[in-house]
Amino acid sequence: MEREDYMRLALDLAREAVSGGDVPVGCVVVDSTGNVIGRGRNRREARKSAVRHAEIEAIEEACAAADSWRLEGCALYVTLEPCPMCAGAILNARIPTVVYGAKEPVTGSCGSVLNLFEERYGFHPAIYGGVLADECAGLLRDFFRDMRGGAPV
Repeated sequence: MEREDYMRLALDLAREAVSGGDVPVGCVVVDSTGNVIGRGRNRREARKSAVRHAEIEAIEEACAAADSWRLEGCALYVTLEPCPMCAGAILNARIPTVVYGAKEPVTGSCGSVLNLFEERYGFHPAIYGGVLADECAGLLRDFFRDMRGGAPV
């Protein structure tokens, strides 16, 4: 599978988040053989929890599947640029590759606000942004437009 294929899986999860009343963000973690071992979607509203981001759910599921907190050799695909909390989880899990769709100008920690992966931590994943960016951003834009009763975002 190609990067776009994995991002489409993340987009499917983002669409599921909307049905739960959450911001449409989806994430998958893929192992070194290309198998999806973690899936997550934003569930902050559904679970009433600030930490129920798509990346956190996908990382937790991947760790359980790998039977390890280290996800070396894996890649994380997420529809929205990770926030500081999720970037920290990526660093802690030692995920070597991060692929995201849309930029996040308010909390983006892969370069939009700052790049936590360039700081003096002992681990520096490769980052690839802009994969299916228009589709990822469009899903978010439509969600917020609909929340505001059709007003432009």
